[in-house]
Amino acid sequence: MTAFLSSVALLLLAATSVSILLTRNWRWLSIFLAVQYVGVFLLALQHLPLSMATVKVIAGWMGAAILAMTRSNDDKTEERGDLLPQGGFFHLTAAGIVGLIAFTAAPQVDALMGGAGEAVSAGSMLLIGMGLLHLGVTDEPMRVTVGLMTVLAGFEALYAAVENSVLVAALLAVINLGLALSGAYLMTAARLAEELSAEESTEAA
Repeated sequence: MTAFLSSVALLLLAATSVSILLTRNWRWLSIFLAVQYVGVFLLALQHLPLSMATVKVIAGWMGAAILAMTRSNDDKTEERGDLLPQGGFFHLTAAGIVGLIAFTAAPQVDALMGGAGEAVSAGSMLLIGMGLLHLGVTDEPMRVTVGLMTVLAGFEALYAAVENSVLVAALLAVINLGLALSGAYLMTAARLAEELSAEESTEAA
């Protein structure tokens, strides 16, 4: 059963992390982020009690909801929903390289972490790598926040193998929500700055 859950978690993490990298629609971005936390939940469940693993997925869903609600207030800049957007081939190639490195390095990371499990090590390294890749290809507040949350999700899944403290789980959940709130603030500030600039341009004309 554990092997089956590990396989499902890895498939979910691989699919959602690549989809997050490729999608240009904020609605799908929020959905993929929420589903990604289901994979994190399945990985954390191998080392944490159900109640503590549930905290991680709930915190992730709350963060995704915060970002989605904030982004829904800005209807002026609707993004295109192309199947493979511009630069998609490069993103797919980079994601493949990150995935190869993650799965190749999993045994070494597993040994360093004292037997966390190759599935947990591979999934965590995949999330951290894909999150860093995402941070390197975008400067949009929402997408940067999602990239940071992806990196943190990978760290959470890996750290759960060596530390199952309730206090640490609560602290990581607070950090997750703090990232989402910071991203929401930056998104709101950017929108207000654009509106103010547009008003000033109109008045000057």
